[in-house]
Amino acid sequence: MSDGVILQNPGRYPVDSARLARASSAVLAAHPEHQDSSLCIVIADARTVAALNAAYGGADGPTDVLAFPAADATAANAENEPYLGDIIVAHDYVSAQVEGLGAALSDVLCLLVIHGTLHLLGYQHSSPTTKRKMWSAQESALHVTGISASIVDVYGTIAYD
Repeated sequence: MSDGVILQNPGRYPVDSARLARASSAVLAAHPEHQDSSLCIVIADARTVAALNAAYGGADGPTDVLAFPAADATAANAENEPYLGDIIVAHDYVSAQVEGLGAALSDVLCLLVIHGTLHLLGYQHSSPTTKRKMWSAQESALHVTGISASIVDVYGTIAYD
């Protein structure tokens, strides 16, 4: 299943690509209708994410993760798998945020990939009800990935969308 997860890392940041793919696949495995779907994870810098955030999110400045669902839910990649969209992670921004929090950068990157994958599947956290549903799915994927759900509280001091 992680074969459908494409990772792009043009800045060659030190990441465990296989672990990030497994984190995304943990979300997809819990959603049987999306198990054969594909998505792209891009490890970028804060400047790139800030530009995307301004252009598409209407917000100034960087953020840690952005999710861009595919415009057409029936879009397919070259292998004819349904394409969910793109997750963009600002590695340098996240690295700076994690410093001093007592959390492993690799765990936080997995959290953000899980969070972004859930957004690609349509999860939101704009109301207490939708947040509960999303956080429950996020906690399940963290568990499958071998990461304590407490990472959300540790990193939760930073607002992420």
